[in-house]
Amino acid sequence: MESKMLSHNWNLENLFKGGSKSYEFQTYLTNLEDTISEMELLINKLSVERGKVNIVLLKEIISYHALNDNRLIQSNSFISCLRSQDLNDKYTDILSGKVSDLNASYQNALNLFDKKLSLIDDIEWNDILKSPEINTLNFILNERREGAKESLSSNEEKVISELSIDGYHSWGIMYEKVVSNFKIDFKGEELSAGQTYNLFDSGDRALREQIFEKWENEWLIHSEYLAAILNNISGFRLRVYKLRGWDNFLREPLKINRMQSETLDSMWKAVEKSKVPLIKYMERKAAILGIGKLSWFDLHAPLSEHTKIMPYQEGSDFILKKFEEFGPKLRNFATKAFENRWIEVEDRPGKSPGGFCTDFPEQNETRIFMTYSGTQTNISTLAHELGHAFHTDTMKDVHSLNKNYTMNVAETASTFAELLVIDAAIKGTDDSKEKISLIDNKLQNAVSLLMYIHSRFIFETSFYEERKNGLVSRERISDLMLQSQKEAFGNSLDKYHPLFWASKMHFYLTDIPFYNFPYTFGYLFSLGIYAKYLNDRDNFEDTYINLLKDTGCMSVEQLALKHLGIDITKVDFWENAISVVDKDVELFLSLTSEL
Repeated sequence: MESKMLSHNWNLENLFKGGSKSYEFQTYLTNLEDTISEMELLINKLSVERGKVNIVLLKEIISYHALNDNRLIQSNSFISCLRSQDLNDKYTDILSGKVSDLNASYQNALNLFDKKLSLIDDIEWNDILKSPEINTLNFILNERREGAKESLSSNEEKVISELSIDGYHSWGIMYEKVVSNFKIDFKGEELSAGQTYNLFDSGDRALREQIFEKWENEWLIHSEYLAAILNNISGFRLRVYKLRGWDNFLREPLKINRMQSETLDSMWKAVEKSKVPLIKYMERKAAILGIGKLSWFDLHAPLSEHTKIMPYQEGSDFILKKFEEFGPKLRNFATKAFENRWIEVEDRPGKSPGGFCTDFPEQNETRIFMTYSGTQTNISTLAHELGHAFHTDTMKDVHSLNKNYTMNVAETASTFAELLVIDAAIKGTDDSKEKISLIDNKLQNAVSLLMYIHSRFIFETSFYEERKNGLVSRERISDLMLQSQKEAFGNSLDKYHPLFWASKMHFYLTDIPFYNFPYTFGYLFSLGIYAKYLNDRDNFEDTYINLLKDTGCMSVEQLALKHLGIDITKVDFWENAISVVDKDVELFLSLTSEL
């Protein structure tokens, strides 16, 4: 049964009426300020002396912690939606500044709370963890307690948090300002960055190349400013690490992702061995397109000049049908997201580039943002973001503090949703051209996650190493980007994208450093889960949901061991996951042997 006619615009009015000038939202922020202050007062009252820890008071602090956590997520999500739907909405800057101040106050209170937890006697602490209402939060509270032991004093961390508002985080906002001025003239129309990027999916190579030249030139115009922003973000981060005594800049991203360095190393070792089959795929694709080598702007090129465009209504029905084949809970959730207008897809000027899914915990709702033009890539992106949203929905009955899953496992659900859609489409068609096109799309994704993301990781690693010694010039940053791309792609491309560091928003995010390797982790972890699903489809949706529910309260190593029975610190798991990609390459080469 097809879904009803869908709106291309999301509904934010049921969250807070009035957009960026919402009186309701202003009142909400005032109330949030009060509850943060109340939480701080309670934390100051908490004694950590042996035998004097008040369990009732501790539980009350934890309740405020959960409340304020949800309200800050709610506030940040609302502002992200407002800013993304209209980059020229100046009022969002004022709101963002207000929420940044509140977040700093909240983090200051939490830092004090964490320090107090770290000072509680170990024996008494273990007894506290056995207390009802607290024992379900053991992992989270221990994580906070151990983290406090690795940080500076409460006052020092407070100073860092306060200074980050108009320093560290404001540089990220400045990046968005620069991007909002990005304009490319195309057929007499000024296109935003998001609209321009969608043209790289065009089947017209001459058009892609023309757009790419304009794309590079436009980023070059802004590159001096962007290099300064990138240097300041990374410089602030490195100085904080130095103050804390952290000599490894990967320490924070690994900690944020609840992941061991051995796991990351094993994953990249497996990825480095995986390049030869993917290069063979790209060589065959270049031959089909009638060119010597693919260039950066060809990576998402369709194999036919006549790209099949699927309108939003048709695309949504396609996704729902494939989700239904997996399980009714995923299908029903996605239907709700479409019909309740949780998704913004309109192709118009003034929108932010890219896509995201964000959470509104007080309504148990999510919102999805993207620009939809009807390509297979758009459909994959939509399925990807719906996977994120479903992950959040599966945890609606989990304690608020156990919902904060990390980015790498968040990408598991989104990538899994993509796999469901594209594999079902491949198996469901007898049209050889369509089958080849779908496998090509799937392998484009593999190239993105095993080569393109790898280039981002190599770049950031090399950039941070050089940044330790001082500012890095924009020319040198571009050199590092070019070297990273050549290494990650095995020198298999004709033209590269040396100004990619300027165009990619993820390098400028201040909440999460190294916003790259979690994507590859999630992709390969998904392949492992997906393989289990293919071997045993009966009731797998419930098994899958149980895994998702645990993602916020254990390390990724613990998660994999409990639900998959595997040790992901070993390279074997990652190589087995990549073997799935190798089979896709073999199928592609077989089907295209006569083209």
